[in-house]
Amino acid sequence: MKVNKLAYILFLVLGTSSLMLKSQSKYSNEFLHLGVSAKGLSLANTQVAMVDDVSAAYWNPAGLVHLKQKYQFALMHAAYFAGIANYDYAGLAFRLDDKQSLGITAIRFGVDGIPNTTQLIDNQGNINYDRISYFSAADWAFLLSYARKLPLEGLSIGMNFKLIHRYIGSFARAWGFGLDAGLQYHIEKWRIGFMARDITSTFNAWSYHLSDDMKDVFIATGNELPENGLELTLPRLSLGFGRDFELGKGFTVMTTLDIDCPFDGKRNALISSNVISLDPHLGIDFAYKDIVHLRAGVGNLQKEINIDGKKITTCQINVGVGLTIKKMLTIDYALTDLGDVSVALYSHIFSLSLGLDAFKKQ
Repeated sequence: MKVNKLAYILFLVLGTSSLMLKSQSKYSNEFLHLGVSAKGLSLANTQVAMVDDVSAAYWNPAGLVHLKQKYQFALMHAAYFAGIANYDYAGLAFRLDDKQSLGITAIRFGVDGIPNTTQLIDNQGNINYDRISYFSAADWAFLLSYARKLPLEGLSIGMNFKLIHRYIGSFARAWGFGLDAGLQYHIEKWRIGFMARDITSTFNAWSYHLSDDMKDVFIATGNELPENGLELTLPRLSLGFGRDFELGKGFTVMTTLDIDCPFDGKRNALISSNVISLDPHLGIDFAYKDIVHLRAGVGNLQKEINIDGKKITTCQINVGVGLTIKKMLTIDYALTDLGDVSVALYSHIFSLSLGLDAFKKQ
């Protein structure tokens, strides 16, 4: 029996920390803040005012009314922790008419193939590797987006309905939902955007399913038994500003500034208080005839203490390129520190966007 409990303890090293983190609302649903599309990541997530493609369903649904094709489809895959965790995104958007658009988005962040060694040792104390099973811990989000142009020229509004599903094997599971709302205003060369995420405080309802033996291990190791409950995600506002400049001979440049304003307490941001933090990030996009793009962004500005004990301000620099082929297929690349949590300094991110109109006869 002692040996069997040791097997449980090995599992709890992997599982208990994840279960306990679910009660912390400050970092609830953090996987939804990682960003989508290599274009947005290379611009340091400065997309609230400028986004005008299928990824607008994530960044600011109001931008869906500016789709260049009637139908757009996009995919992205990225790996965390040397491939241990996978982050995937798929989006589909289409114009209903000249004033309305719809979008459907799926996002998954998960770790697969986690060994469950709780049954490794049988009742006779023998080790049997055939008794090892595997499970996944994953976070899913599904977004249904609607955007519409308003009577004021250049002004559009968008809404997201979010369905959240999170699980850790068969041990814990959560369902939740929330709402986002966004605005975009285009006036001449200027772009202004506003995005309110989780405007009603998105919540996840967690339920736990632990066997009696696992409950005994929680008690024996001094851990509290997890209880079914709600996990709240507090609202977060984002303001975006941008401007297009024409350089002549087909060359253009777009500059962007976004300011994120979370309301979940003090964070390590450039400007922070006990109530709200202000996290600015900048982006710039050089383009030639909207075919070739060179991009760069600066974000994740934080105050840190170096080895000399002095306070310094650090930042994260991202770069990327984009290529559009026959106004149909767009391939984007970003060199970025995805999520700022990996051991490697930078990650290589690719995403594809396809205009499905090209497959229809003109």
